[in-house]
Amino acid sequence: MEGSVRVVLDQMGRKVEVPSLPQRIVSLVPSQTELLYDLGLGDRVVGVTKFCIHPSEWHQSKTFVGGTKQFKFNVIDELKPDLIIGNKEENYLEGIEELDKKYPVWMSDITGLDEAFDMILAIGNLVDERAKSISIVEKVKEGFALLPYKSRKRALYLIWKKPYMGAGRATFIDEMMDFAGFENVLSETRYPELTLEAIQELAPEAILLSSEPYPFKEKHITELKAVLPNCDVQLVDGEMFSWYGSRLIQAPSYFANLK
Repeated sequence: MEGSVRVVLDQMGRKVEVPSLPQRIVSLVPSQTELLYDLGLGDRVVGVTKFCIHPSEWHQSKTFVGGTKQFKFNVIDELKPDLIIGNKEENYLEGIEELDKKYPVWMSDITGLDEAFDMILAIGNLVDERAKSISIVEKVKEGFALLPYKSRKRALYLIWKKPYMGAGRATFIDEMMDFAGFENVLSETRYPELTLEAIQELAPEAILLSSEPYPFKEKHITELKAVLPNCDVQLVDGEMFSWYGSRLIQAPSYFANLK
């Protein structure tokens, strides 16, 4: 029935009252923005963050509502959203709490592939595109099931510099490293800060320099090779390791070709 609402649980266990068919959606997370595009939502998505670079046509045409950790509340108010979609890790608590006072805010919370599947199916249900969301999940599962076996390298995945920060346990990146054939040398959870000396002590066989959020370049390979000459230091596509939406369809073939 037009104008009806329903109560759903998000991945943080919060009860959210959402319209039966949301028509003015704001996405606060790049990987979930791309998912909404692949679900065929078109004009139903009215606002995205400046970091939502995929698809390029949306990045050029949709209204920017700020960054993932700094929202422009006045812009969001002007858009009059009937559903906002965010993520526990990528967005900031104070901003989400402020938005939650006015709008239905559905939050994902993802540390592995299973939660990513749950999120894709849940959002498909929220926006009434169940069949498309099921198809996406099936394609991702098929791709990951076909990944070839690799002998595992002890690896460090760096996401930031000044200070160096690595992806530790209990992160989505950690699970993707496993699928890509790497054993995480970090025992800490989340994203610990690391000195160059600490990196040397970890003695990784490989260091993976992510393209995001810090844009590592060739010069950073040279810097690390100077202190770890026997380590395989390489640039990797951060989207393949950290985006948990429909980009996961592309991840298995990328992982299979990593050395």
